[in-house]
Amino acid sequence: MKKIMLVFGMLLCAACTQQVLAAPGDKPFAEEKIVLQISDPNPFKQTLVLNVANNLIKHYGTDKVDVEIVAFGPGLRLLFKSNTNSGRIDGLSGNGVRFAACENTIAAMSKALGEKPALHSSATPVSAGVVRIIELQNKGYKLVKP
Repeated sequence: MKKIMLVFGMLLCAACTQQVLAAPGDKPFAEEKIVLQISDPNPFKQTLVLNVANNLIKHYGTDKVDVEIVAFGPGLRLLFKSNTNSGRIDGLSGNGVRFAACENTIAAMSKALGEKPALHSSATPVSAGVVRIIELQNKGYKLVKP
C-alpha cells in the first residue's frame, strides 16, 4: 500500500509540474506569447536570450507578455545552478518569465558528467525541449531563436 501511495504521489507531483507549464494562464491579458529557444553553449548567446526576455518585459510590461525560455542540448548550461547568469534568471523569473529544462538533455549530461547537473531553482523539467516548443507554438506562442 505504501508503494502504491508513493507512486501515486510521484505521479500527482509530475502532473502538477506539467500542468503549471502547460497552462500558464497567469497572464490572460498578454498581448504577445513568446517562446525563446536556447540550444547553444556560447555565453554570448545565453546572455542574448536573457536580454531578449528582459527587453520583451520592458516593452510590453509583465502583464502584457508571456515568455518562456526553453533550454536543451548545450543550451541547458544556461540553467545550471552555477551559471554566471543566475541572478538575471532570478530577476526574470520574478517578472513571470518561465524556464523549461529538457529532461532528455539532463539525462545525457548526467551520463557525460557522471552526475546529474544541479539546475537553477527556476528551471522546470520538461520531457523534451523541442516538444515543449512545439506545444507552445500550437498554443499560439511565437518562436524566437536569438
